[in-house]
Amino acid sequence: MIHENLVKVEERVAKACERAGRKREEVTLIAVSKTKPVDDVKEAMKDGIIDFGENKVQEIMDKYEAIPEKLNWHMIGHLQRNKVKYIVDKVCLIHSVDSLRLAIQIDEEAKKKNLVCPILIEVNAAGEDTKFGVSVQETEPLIQEIAKLSNVKIKGLMTIAPFVEDAEENRVHFQALKKLSVDIKRKNIDNVDMSILSMGMTGDYEVAIEEGATMIRVGTGIFGNRNYSI
Repeated sequence: MIHENLVKVEERVAKACERAGRKREEVTLIAVSKTKPVDDVKEAMKDGIIDFGENKVQEIMDKYEAIPEKLNWHMIGHLQRNKVKYIVDKVCLIHSVDSLRLAIQIDEEAKKKNLVCPILIEVNAAGEDTKFGVSVQETEPLIQEIAKLSNVKIKGLMTIAPFVEDAEENRVHFQALKKLSVDIKRKNIDNVDMSILSMGMTGDYEVAIEEGATMIRVGTGIFGNRNYSI
């Protein structure tokens, strides 16, 4: 099933890139493996997938230990400051930085490990009360502060759009994130590189690609529905 799903997702990604006049290699497909077993990750690896997204620190640690191959692990869920030390040297990118306090913690832990940790700023583009992330208005001031830290590198922005029946409804939020990234890029802030736009999930990734996503996070579309009772 995973192989068949990946074939379908790949076709849809390629078509969305074509519609947007973009090259397929401009978009990284992150397979969101949260709550899924190691066997599922290995199944996806057979199709050449090397980017995997997880919501929980413990799951990243468990899978990191269980899979010897070099993979790109992405922390896409809300990250608590007391858990940063466990993953700062295991993930290729933290997508969910939404406060200066969290960024400072990442900076401190990265210093101890003598590395620079790439991060994205999580923006609550739709202004939903139930979501983490900073508002569009707060994003640039936060970036100006985080940019002063020496062991984190801001690589772009991330958003989790509302859950909607019609993906078209989220186009406006993806457009807002793209515009914000262009505006920030124009400021030429030191230590800030707006090369990544992480937006779009199973229900709306095609629209996200059309609006400039460089990373899409697809879970259910690859691995099927999740079992949250485990």
